[in-house]
Amino acid sequence: MTVIFSKKCELALQAVLFLSIKKEKIIFRAEEISKELKVPKEFVSKVLQILTGSGIIGSKKGKNGGFYLAKSPNQIRLIDIVKAIDGMTVFENCVLGFPGCSAENPCPMHEKWGRLREEAFKMLSEETLEQFKEKTVRKIISL
Repeated sequence: MTVIFSKKCELALQAVLFLSIKKEKIIFRAEEISKELKVPKEFVSKVLQILTGSGIIGSKKGKNGGFYLAKSPNQIRLIDIVKAIDGMTVFENCVLGFPGCSAENPCPMHEKWGRLREEAFKMLSEETLEQFKEKTVRKIISL
């Protein structure tokens, strides 16, 4: 369970990381991805369709259809996936949900959350999927 991302976003991150360790333009059916990640096929299909609309994932219809990375792993950052699925509200809104929370009118968690939010955004924005390949392979194999 994550603190800041939806379950849908978690799965999207895992699915894109999975595709990033495979040869480029190899097509995988949602069923294959769901088996590898041990999640329901319907959930995988729904998330990958959203990512197709964002241009991160490509899809091919038909008997030999499925999903593939639409961009090279060195062109995709984790923040791109988060933006496509959950949007940027986690990096823009008050962690406690107070309207009008700002530096001038802060909530009790404003300062601490602000630092964590900035670090999380920086971490997700700095590296590409290419830089995560080795760790991703080890993690997928251990599932």
